[in-house]
Amino acid sequence: MRTFIVYHSEHHLNTEKVGKEIAQVLDADFVKAQSTASENISNYDLFGFGSGIYHGQFHRELYDFVKKLHVPQGTKAFIFSTTGSKTYADRAHQSFQSVLVEQGFTVVGEYTCLGFDTALSSEGINRGRPNAEDLTEARSFAANLRS
Repeated sequence: MRTFIVYHSEHHLNTEKVGKEIAQVLDADFVKAQSTASENISNYDLFGFGSGIYHGQFHRELYDFVKKLHVPQGTKAFIFSTTGSKTYADRAHQSFQSVLVEQGFTVVGEYTCLGFDTALSSEGINRGRPNAEDLTEARSFAANLRS
């Protein structure tokens, strides 16, 4: 199964850490959203989309990227995120999944974990996250996608 993962990660690179673990398990092509042209993507069986949660949403780059894609109806996709609050992640996942479905994707899984976040305070919350347990869970999530 050929897998392509596109992500946006900034500040503390939490999402990149999680995405690298998933990509390794799936032997996926793993690229930043801003460095990828949507027209260069073909012959993939599974797409992954990862983002930090910014003001309750996936990063705008991912929305813009997905809206430019033309995939066959039912193409499989999964999403993953890191967040300061899982409440915001739930809403962000629902919103992003809706866009994927509108573009013809079938969402086959999702994963989220807490990430170190300094958006509301300079000391931050969730220090040390994603941690080893989060990364192990991300690898298990990816392994389940293969079956």
